[in-house]
Amino acid sequence: MKTTTLPIRIEGDGGQTLQEQIYGSIRRCILEGLIAADQRLPSTRALAAELGVSRTTVLLAVESLHAEGYLVSRRGAGTFVAEELPDDRPRPEPRAVVERAPGARHPLLSARGQALAAIRGPDRRGTGPPRPFRLGTPALDLFPVEVWSRLARQCLGAATRSRLDYAPLAGLAALREAIAEQVRSRGTRCEPEQVIVTAGAQRALDLVFHVLLDPGQPVAIEEPGYPGAQSALLAAGARMVPVPVDDDGMQVERLSAHPDLRLAYITPSHQFPLGVPLGLERRRRLLEWARASRAWVVEDDYDCDFRYRAQPLPCLHALDPDGRVIYVGTFSKTLFPGLRLGFLIVPHDLVEGFVHARLASDVHPPALEQAVLAEFMTRGHYQRHLRRMQAAYAERLDALRQAIEVSGAPLRLRPVHSGLHAVADLEGVAADAVFAEASARRIEVMPTSHYYLGPGPAENALLLGFGSVPADSIRADLPQLAAAMEAARRDAAG
Repeated sequence: MKTTTLPIRIEGDGGQTLQEQIYGSIRRCILEGLIAADQRLPSTRALAAELGVSRTTVLLAVESLHAEGYLVSRRGAGTFVAEELPDDRPRPEPRAVVERAPGARHPLLSARGQALAAIRGPDRRGTGPPRPFRLGTPALDLFPVEVWSRLARQCLGAATRSRLDYAPLAGLAALREAIAEQVRSRGTRCEPEQVIVTAGAQRALDLVFHVLLDPGQPVAIEEPGYPGAQSALLAAGARMVPVPVDDDGMQVERLSAHPDLRLAYITPSHQFPLGVPLGLERRRRLLEWARASRAWVVEDDYDCDFRYRAQPLPCLHALDPDGRVIYVGTFSKTLFPGLRLGFLIVPHDLVEGFVHARLASDVHPPALEQAVLAEFMTRGHYQRHLRRMQAAYAERLDALRQAIEVSGAPLRLRPVHSGLHAVADLEGVAADAVFAEASARRIEVMPTSHYYLGPGPAENALLLGFGSVPADSIRADLPQLAAAMEAARRDAAG
């Protein structure tokens, strides 16, 4: 038997002529998808040489396939598999139907896998160009792509053999130093050795929960809260204890009712999703609880850099005298989500354990992106970008307020202290119905009710992201949201 670079074979005692074998083999490969549509075939001369037969034999087989519509010729380019094949090709066998258990959405997954798939549902982000009022996406239209590209070319051009090898487990030293300098703007300090660079905040949370928690251990989380943290806790096998959030943040006085709590996850600067900051007195009480309980506090400071009101309260990490706070930061909100870089600040006595635990998963984030980000920060581009974004987001927030007023839509914005999204209460129409109508109009909003683990209160509000699109687009698209609200009201009225 002889084979070519294509999956074509002939046999000396196959019971068919060489021409018939070549014809049948090529045809079978096309019908079975082994040779893709529009794929170029080797020349008849090359095929003949590989198979050890005369070119005429191959040419006659190829001409038969041409005549039947399996192959096409393009002048000066060669012979290709036809995009539209004859109708006599075999039809694929129908796939077996997997029986679903009652209520099971993903029957092939484990119980934990099904729970993970369900808990992530409400936080799906749209793809493609950002549309009003998408959550979680910064102003990609204002990112300095040329500056970033120039630094990327320089870093790639300067790459040495050692740079192409494995990088330090905790991240590049230059980036860790730049991060340690940057977090001073949040009123806290750390040594570069305490910084661990991660593949985004989600990976940071996953690392923390797997390293500090054993399966079944209880963890306090905000209710409502961030689905990404809920997913990471579920993946680590933790038991989640929802703690209600009010106008002053997490009700930390409730933590004492659960003496076995190992950890508390919190978004104190801009609670997700309700947007309220944790009050100073509650911050102090939370740290006192952590000290007395010998528990950990994970502070997710996901979009703390953009503020619209008075000087913010110091972060928990800055107030912590006992080394009980683990700080999580991300560059997805300040730069762009596709970068997938974040970081942890951990106490000195945890650094070694965290770093070595990475060997069981991602080892370290891509080194090139780390190098580019380090240059971006140390050369001052990062701070300049933050200042520019602060002004842009304030303008976009004002545009959202004005557009709501002009539209007359039954929306009431709650105070926005920081971050890239607002919470708007609805009047006379259900948030879930507006969500469905808005989705049909390619408007991205999320009801706050989707972020509760339990039933939650009878809250009727939407999350509106204002950071991802220009002010003009916000003004132009608010009427579409108002139309969705009106349609939802009409449907409810019958």
